[in-house]
Amino acid sequence: MKISNKFFAELFGTFVLVFGGCGTALFGNVGFLGVAIAFGLTVVAMAYGIGHISGAHLNPAVSFGVFVNGRMTFKEMIVYWLAQFIGGIIAGALLLVIWKATGNGDTGVFAANGFDAAFQKATGAVDPHTGAPMYAAINMWGAFLVEALLTFVFLMVILGVTDSRHANGKFGGLAIGLTLVLIHLISIPLTNTSVNPARSLGVALFSKCATWNAMSQVWLFIVAPLVGALLAGLVYKCLGGCCKKEK
Repeated sequence: MKISNKFFAELFGTFVLVFGGCGTALFGNVGFLGVAIAFGLTVVAMAYGIGHISGAHLNPAVSFGVFVNGRMTFKEMIVYWLAQFIGGIIAGALLLVIWKATGNGDTGVFAANGFDAAFQKATGAVDPHTGAPMYAAINMWGAFLVEALLTFVFLMVILGVTDSRHANGKFGGLAIGLTLVLIHLISIPLTNTSVNPARSLGVALFSKCATWNAMSQVWLFIVAPLVGALLAGLVYKCLGGCCKKEK
């Protein structure tokens, strides 16, 4: 498959992921569970829609983990990264256009990722029954651990179900999508769930909040997922090597 085809497949797929998932968070009245399902569904749809073209990474951390694991070249990874970040930014820009078209003013958090008490306050989300904040005021190191750990889990699943030795590879997209749902259920109340630098930057660029700055924290949601992906790529390479030796 031509690298240009992969580029446009990844751009489109990442656009759908960010537009679908973050769009649900912005405009859907579905709660954390609904947002988690929305992100999972977009991954499933793109896995079967464009997976045969590019592998449907839709995420710079996924591409990095695949590269570390030895399944793609550095040049291919850079092309994927460009496509993914562009797709995420286009999605964020169009979400902003729709936001303005509905008559809304400043975007506020705008489905961006964040941490600490300022982020908790900026979301303004409270339990309608208890009045308690729905987001935890997690500190920077806690947020970093959450994002790195969950990205590690995500990549381990992805590398496993896409392994050529896997007997049920045709169900890989479903397994990956369900894993992403689980990840969101765990971490939406903590960081709004990134595990994907393109998703984070794509909306952070358009967030405008008087009491909190998304761009000042977006670095964590780029670095932490890449750290988790690095570890997963190395760990799965070790596990894969051990499996081959045993056979």
